[in-house]
This record gives sequence, C-alpha cells and structure tokens, in this order.
Amino acid sequence: MGIFSKLLIASTLVSAVCGEVYFKETFDGDLSRWTNSNWKAGQMGKFEITSGDWNVDASAEKGLTTTQPARFYGITAPLDKTLNTENKDLVLQFSVKHEKREYSFCAGGYIKLMPLSSAGTEFGGDSPYQIMFGPDMCGYDISRIHAIFNHNGENLLKEEDIKLEYADKNEFTHVYTLHVKQDNTYAVYFDSEIKSEGSLHDGWGFPNKTIDDPTDSKPTDWVDEAEIVDVTDTKPEGWDDIPAKIPDPEATKPDDWDDEDDGEWEAPMLANPEFKGEWTQKMIANPAYKGEWSPKQIPNPDFIEKVGFYNDIGAIGLDLWVVNEGSIYDNIMVTDSIEEALEFAKLSKPTQDGEEDVKKAWDELNKPAEPEAAEAADPVVDAEEVHTEL
Repeated sequence: MGIFSKLLIASTLVSAVCGEVYFKETFDGDLSRWTNSNWKAGQMGKFEITSGDWNVDASAEKGLTTTQPARFYGITAPLDKTLNTENKDLVLQFSVKHEKREYSFCAGGYIKLMPLSSAGTEFGGDSPYQIMFGPDMCGYDISRIHAIFNHNGENLLKEEDIKLEYADKNEFTHVYTLHVKQDNTYAVYFDSEIKSEGSLHDGWGFPNKTIDDPTDSKPTDWVDEAEIVDVTDTKPEGWDDIPAKIPDPEATKPDDWDDEDDGEWEAPMLANPEFKGEWTQKMIANPAYKGEWSPKQIPNPDFIEKVGFYNDIGAIGLDLWVVNEGSIYDNIMVTDSIEEALEFAKLSKPTQDGEEDVKKAWDELNKPAEPEAAEAADPVVDAEEVHTEL
C-alpha cells in the first residue's frame, strides 16, 4: 500500500463517518507544520520521517521516528481548530512501532494534548497540558498505557495501571485509542479492542461527590474493638511445666568420652514436640462492637460532575525521554467520533498483519556472520618450554 493508496483510503474513511476531525497526521509529507522543541538544549534527540529498518510497505509506513538513543524529544503542532470537549466526546488515537523493543527497552511513547500556548520551541516536561496518553515501557516490569488528566493544575495518573500483557510487549506496530465520553466514562483501546473502561471519577483522583464532615467526631462511648479477651478462658493445669527443649532420647555417650577430662556428658537438646508455647486467652466477638467509625459525609464543594473535559485544546505534542531510539509514530488523529477513529485505525492493519514475517526475514539477513573454522590450527606453543630451550 503506497502513499497514494494510503491517502485514498484515508479520504474514503473520512467520508464514511460524520464525526469532526480536529487533527490528522499520516506523515506522508514533511514536518512543516511541526515545531521542534529545544527545551533541553544539547540533550534533544532528532526526529526524522522514516519507515524504519524493516517494513511491509516503506511508503505507507513512514512515520515520525526517534533516531538517537538516550535523548529528550519534543515536537508540537497546532490542531486545525481549537477543540472544546465540554459538549462532545474526545478521541485521541495514534500508532507506534518500537523497532528496537527488547527486554531492556526503555522509552515513553505518549502524546499530549495542550493549550496552544504550551506549543513551540520551549515545549517540555514543565509545559501545561490537559491530557497525556500512550504506552510507557521500561524493561518488562513497566509496561502500561498512561492516561493522565489535568485537573485544576494537578496531573492525575490512573489509580490502577492499564497493563500491557506479555503478548502486547513487542516491536510491532500497535494502535492506541483513548475515548473520553460525555457520560463521564472512558474507554482505552489497544489495536481497536477495549483494554480498559469505566467511570472517570472511579479511575482517577478527581474530587469525590462527598467529603468527611470536619465537625463530626467519634463519640466517646463508641466501641470499635471487634474482639475482646474471653475472661472465662483459663490456662490449662501444667501448661508451664512443659519445657521447650528436652534431651535427645536417642543420643548415647561416646565410647571415648572421659568424664574426668571432658566433664560430665549430657545428651544434646531437641525441640520438645509437646511444648505449646506461651499461653494466651482466646478472643471472642465483642457484643458491644458498633463497627468501624467514620465521619458523616457532606457535599464536596469542589466536586464537578463532568471531569476530563476542556475548552481550549489547541495543540498536540510528543514530549519524550528515550533510552532506546527507533520508535515510529504514525496515523495520529484527534476527533469527536470513536467511529471515525476506529475506521482510521484500519490504515495500520495491512502492515500489522505482515510485520512478523518481514521482521523474521530482516533478522535472517542481518544476523551476525558465524566465524569460519580455521583450515589448520596453529600449534600451541608453551612459553616455558621455549624459555628452557633458549
């Protein structure tokens, strides 16, 4: 599938659904609408448009590629128009292929949505943003999909990681989709299949609907001990008379033992199987137990019914730290239609289906040459023998 075919399919997909598209990038042209950041002067890596070392269709798989290891990367582009999600869904989607994904691979792979004021040459880790989304990988222990929302200046990470399964952690192209819905729910897709979904309020640290009443305090007569000592329980007679250790009944004094020289012989001590340890009284249910006390709940003045929505999303950007280069970003879309996004995701499907075969072929062509066997081995020379002869 070449560039012309890719553009034709993209155009067809757009006409097939009716959502509004605020940004779309297939990297078939140049980077003229993108601005490289110089936030970490002297430490910034270089983005290039490439199709990588191995690919199914080189022209179709061109994407934004990290080309240097151990570097910061930053680049931004304006949306076609400012996006206000207060009354519409938000969908952010892109693909990324980590060509150098191995066990020790370490690189962020996420995209940020932000106000237009955050874009430009100073864009970096300190720049305000509204949403950050995408894979975060470092070795095989850290492999998750980040979905971070800014709320009143605080960046809220998902309270429970969206984990990537073992089969997801590879070097092939994968499509990541975030859908923020008007009913305060979300869905995260991995290769167009739902990986996580639920309530925004339940998944992130947004303010709760109610809070503890600061004027409420635990009553002085509140009983919160679930169990008490059974005062009727008494220690069995002879409990303390059982020693912890006893002489080994099978031990015998050695034949060569001399009491006069060696002292009086004593058998070694063993743990006593009859020993029961320190005695303690049984615990029983407390009849006066009232349960765990908690303060009364009152309405939270900071509660917002609709969270995760913004009225000034004006730019998109990648702000990365990578240990390993070779990540290729492609087919980026910001829209208000999940149908639009999932149709657009099909652009990646033909290459995804063939990547495993082309990677195997590339590995075979580029495997290290095996050392050739020597025609005749050199005789082993003993330096000490040579020295003696001399």
